[in-house]
Amino acid sequence: MARTVSERADILPLLGEVFREHGFEGASLAHITARTGLGKGSLYHFFPGGKEEMAAAVLAEIDLWFETNVFAPLRTEADGAAAIRDMLARTDAYFRSGRRVCLVGVFALGEVRDRFSQAVQSYFARWRDALADALIRAGRPAAAAGEEAEDAVLAIQGALVLARALDDAAVFTRTLARLERRLLQGLGGRSDQH
Repeated sequence: MARTVSERADILPLLGEVFREHGFEGASLAHITARTGLGKGSLYHFFPGGKEEMAAAVLAEIDLWFETNVFAPLRTEADGAAAIRDMLARTDAYFRSGRRVCLVGVFALGEVRDRFSQAVQSYFARWRDALADALIRAGRPAAAAGEEAEDAVLAIQGALVLARALDDAAVFTRTLARLERRLLQGLGGRSDQH
């Protein structure tokens, strides 16, 4: 029996999980209808542009979450060290302590990379730049902050991949703990919280 959904936003988390599990290419209409409980007609009512529109909407939803919960606080929180600790905690929660892959990363590596290149590039560049801003406010020189921010985003993404490859979510948790110590070293912020 088809499920009744009143808003497009209700479907986005379900679509996100289908794309996380199968990638864009492997996310068949059968997978999508099974996960959402919606028939083909309902899906196309909400997403007339088909699977590409679904993916773009999911990426926009992820982007909005990160902009609101991670990037903006990194750019605006007066206490840079506190913003960094908060970023790590929210990142850990979002990725379910390493049990959830980064869909933006999946799209960056997949065959659809060029279709969604602007969204993918913007997401990673804004994360890097916002973290560099927080590091500068916390006392790091600008050149070092930029390198550290890039390394941090790289470490987070790499830890997600390694945790998935090894089927060991603790890899992600350990990486975030080491990252917190490195990022906050010498900033006067407490790096024992996470």
